[in-house]
Amino acid sequence: MCNLTETDLRHLTRCAELAEAAFAAGEEPFGSVLVSAGGDVLFEDHNRTSGGDGTRHPEFEIARWAGAHVAPADRAGCTVYTSGEHCAMCSAAHAWNGLGRIVYAVSTAQLVGWRTDWGTALGPVVPLSIRQVAPGVEIGGPAPELEQRMYELHRRQAERTR
Repeated sequence: MCNLTETDLRHLTRCAELAEAAFAAGEEPFGSVLVSAGGDVLFEDHNRTSGGDGTRHPEFEIARWAGAHVAPADRAGCTVYTSGEHCAMCSAAHAWNGLGRIVYAVSTAQLVGWRTDWGTALGPVVPLSIRQVAPGVEIGGPAPELEQRMYELHRRQAERTR
């Protein structure tokens, strides 16, 4: 993976804050931010799956929002920052809409390892990495600086769902 910049870490910290807000709202702790090539935050969101729609991941919402609000020629210059590596559904949506780089705080492998250790269900979709679903997308991460923060948040989520 590539080294993360201070800008990357700032946006990933915002993703962690959004993940904490999701957890506080009774959602699974995931948060994401869409940033333009010029560095402007265009859209941000957190998980909203508790209402019964399992597709309401913030990364998927970003892909849909970008499809409606960002010109196709500008999408490749955008970066999606996220607290956890995209799932297969979100990776596919990202690639189909032609978005650029993805930077994540913790990887799918980390999340799977934690959930396995805690005896927590992994979900209905095979936990694939972004590279397996969208091999042409540039990725960055994980961010060791945020690992413990995300670990604790997901541990609390696992306790809540038992």
